[in-house]
Amino acid sequence: MAENLFKVEIISPERAFYEGMVDFLELTTSEGEIGVYKNHIPMTNVLMPGVVTLHEEAGEKVAAVHAGFVVIMPDKVTIMAEIAEWPDEIDINRAEEARIRAERRLNEGGDSIDKDRAELALKRALVRISTIKR
Repeated sequence: MAENLFKVEIISPERAFYEGMVDFLELTTSEGEIGVYKNHIPMTNVLMPGVVTLHEEAGEKVAAVHAGFVVIMPDKVTIMAEIAEWPDEIDINRAEEARIRAERRLNEGGDSIDKDRAELALKRALVRISTIKR
């Protein structure tokens, strides 16, 4: 199995979040959800808020990421995320409260609401909740 492994790095402004070897990677880009195996064609894409699933030899790890870029090479993937969080770093109560606030703003509407900002806040909250529930 070791011949199918490739390196993955997840970097955020605060820290080197993850560095390890995986045999499969799942993430969400501006083109949709993608899966990456070793020897994937090189590409660069916009990273969207979503759950990153790292399939290591020892098992699966999940993390929440919130926007950035991903660079895919045949033997290495580098994810540069604005925010990266492990499930145990996420406060589920805060995420639920953020979801409720964002939904309320979107439902109330009006000219004073920044709809894009509210939608992004909702997406972040849903990603955090989804990461914890996996």
